[in-house]
Amino acid sequence: MAKAAYSEMMQAVAALAYRPAAGETAFYSGPTVGAGALGAAMTADDRRVKQAQALLKRLTPDDYSRFLASYYAAGLKAHGRAWGYADIVTVLLGLADALKPSNYLEIGVRRGRSVCAVASRAPDCALALFDMWMPGYAGMDNPGPALVKGELARVGHRGPVEFIDGDSHETVPAYFAARPEAAFDIITVDGDHTDEGAAQDLADILPRLKIGGAVVFDDVCHPAHPGLRDVWNDMVAHDRRFSAWTYDQVGFGVGFAIRKF
Repeated sequence: MAKAAYSEMMQAVAALAYRPAAGETAFYSGPTVGAGALGAAMTADDRRVKQAQALLKRLTPDDYSRFLASYYAAGLKAHGRAWGYADIVTVLLGLADALKPSNYLEIGVRRGRSVCAVASRAPDCALALFDMWMPGYAGMDNPGPALVKGELARVGHRGPVEFIDGDSHETVPAYFAARPEAAFDIITVDGDHTDEGAAQDLADILPRLKIGGAVVFDDVCHPAHPGLRDVWNDMVAHDRRFSAWTYDQVGFGVGFAIRKF
């Protein structure tokens, strides 16, 4: 399985970094909050689910988003404020508020629901979006960048956007080779769902995550992809460079981690 080639990361997410005063010794380094505290706050009440509901209403619907809207409504009706639900959309909404990202990278875009969660909370954020735009992906339509551009406009995004088309195992390394200093505040990996492919995507992006930055990994308990949880644990959740939070109670699950050093 692929391994990430880390080097010292000098860039940090401003919203989470502690900056010592002049002359003060920096005994602690890294972020001031970990993934556990952020995940607990995201699921403490129904605020993030209601924000996800509102986001779906702003986007062009498809079969999955219609299901998701009904699922949110049913969960809130049955369990109220204490539902404690999370998915990739609620997590990205919470992370965008906490980290206030200036840039964001995503592997696996499809109709842009995830990136719109970030863009809706950070409208000036620069976006780097990687996808193969495979027709009929996961049994659903995959219209391409034109639709995603429209969706971003619907949520008020006004920052720069790059669409990088092709196999992420080729395009992501090429992107970073051409930008040796590039590092990101939030990175989402939701592309190749084979164990080897997901591990390769993580290996390619993890060294380019800023200190205090968040990596988000979808489908950690998807029944059709049982190996993804092991990939997540082996490459991120059990790595001391990160604090990690994983939600696998219902749905397909999601994990995110904050880079400590």
